[in-house]
Amino acid sequence: MSGSKLSNPADARNPPDDPLVMTVHAVPHPGEVLQADAQRTRMGRLKMLAMLLVCASPVMASYFTYYVIRPEARRNHGELIDPQKDMPQVAAKDLQGRDVALTSLKGQWLLVNVASGACEERCQQNLYFQRQLREVLGREKDRLDRVWLVTDQAPVAESLLPALNMAHVFRLDEATVTSWISPAQGHVLQDHLYVIDPMGNFMMRLPAHMDVANASKAKRDLERLLKASSSWDKAGR
Repeated sequence: MSGSKLSNPADARNPPDDPLVMTVHAVPHPGEVLQADAQRTRMGRLKMLAMLLVCASPVMASYFTYYVIRPEARRNHGELIDPQKDMPQVAAKDLQGRDVALTSLKGQWLLVNVASGACEERCQQNLYFQRQLREVLGREKDRLDRVWLVTDQAPVAESLLPALNMAHVFRLDEATVTSWISPAQGHVLQDHLYVIDPMGNFMMRLPAHMDVANASKAKRDLERLLKASSSWDKAGR
């Protein structure tokens, strides 16, 4: 027998593995990357817009119902404000002199009186009708808050305080008030009561010099507003 090694038959049947082959994928062109990023951005914006529309749709529907498709016989008595004016993001002061964010009033319908702290006859009448209009709403009254914006530093008479129970009384300078709330042409701020929606928008001005006849018609306006918004607005903030 020669000294040479016999080959292993298994070696013939199982040849050595092929060398490792690596596949290099094509690198994307910079233009394609930018295009893909732009497409993702557009999709993100569309999704955000869709979410906003879903959240705002009940509000939009209630306003559409009130403003557009109401029958002629249900025409509003108060004057609708177009465009609406958003509540300023400022600090007011309560009767104790403490700072209060005006935006803390958001989340409820507001019936607003604006006058000097001296509160002469017109102011006192508005406070009376303001309170009566809220009370006649019955079980819906908890969705409406009374607000008196005092435009100066005149002290509020002690005799008025019992009538202001459950009302919000804030001092706010007249310039700030008029940037948000405005009277009808030929009138001054204290001539009207004003309606603010739960989002803080000044949206209706009730007739000047409120009396019993006007109050009855204003009540119907408030009832329709509360009914139109009942799907998205509930009592409490």
